[in-house]
Amino acid sequence: MLAIAAALSGGCLPPADGAEAAAEPAATGRVARVVAVGDLHGDLEASLAVLSMAGLVDAGGRWSGGEAVLVQTGDVTDRGPDSRGVIELLERLEAEAAAAGGRVVAMLGNHEVMNLLGDWRYVSPDDVADFGSIAARRAAFAPDGSLGARLLASPMVLALDRVVYAHGGVSPDYARLGVEALNTLLPRVMAGSLSPAALGDASPIWYRGYAQQPEHVACKELESALIELAAERMIVGHTTRRDGRVLPRCGGRLLVIDTGISAAYGGHLAAVELLGGDARAIYPSGTEDLPDPRPHASQ
Repeated sequence: MLAIAAALSGGCLPPADGAEAAAEPAATGRVARVVAVGDLHGDLEASLAVLSMAGLVDAGGRWSGGEAVLVQTGDVTDRGPDSRGVIELLERLEAEAAAAGGRVVAMLGNHEVMNLLGDWRYVSPDDVADFGSIAARRAAFAPDGSLGARLLASPMVLALDRVVYAHGGVSPDYARLGVEALNTLLPRVMAGSLSPAALGDASPIWYRGYAQQPEHVACKELESALIELAAERMIVGHTTRRDGRVLPRCGGRLLVIDTGISAAYGGHLAAVELLGGDARAIYPSGTEDLPDPRPHASQ
């Protein structure tokens, strides 16, 4: 906690204890259908394919999911050639879903944040060419640019129906800050009122502990974070599953859903569907049941 406290010092964030930092309880009613999709990495064709497979878009790429909720857990930029196309697709689907009574939530990943901060290490030449020039792409990803403004307003952490969604994962120390405060981190860093260290390896956009640590370590930390966030499950992307399969850990309390959807990672299409809290993986070959955690006794 000391490292995080140092990173946040002077940033005017709520303290890590007290009522202001507590997670807001999720709504009591279940959304009928939630679909979570992991990293898309600049691959528009694969993005449309996975959304079609999940029954969220029709043959023309228009929203067909009705009242479903789509949560995309970040990293739509870099690696592939279509960063702009994927961002604009999600923006259009957000409007179409809202008109149908559904919802699209496009979240921040580390690659979106890297682009906003001017770190273009993983931007493909074809992606730059799509904008016409480096200057045009830089202008689009500026905080007030056509893409940057949208990304800057995107959530880093989402709590819905006692499920927490984040790109990398919300560690216990960050969980103590609460969802509302976590979603102010990037705007404050961009405004210069918070150290960029707040978005380091332990932050929700970079953290890999739950996906990579031995389960006896990861599950203990995860349990602590879920209690802080008043949640029963966490769904994350970021750590690519080279076998193309969704990884459940900790009895289903964690689902790792970056299966390498983009062609840059093999084009392994997959999504996770939550039906009233019951989780299933969706693959081109069909659906597979996933373990569901038992609620905490306090819930």
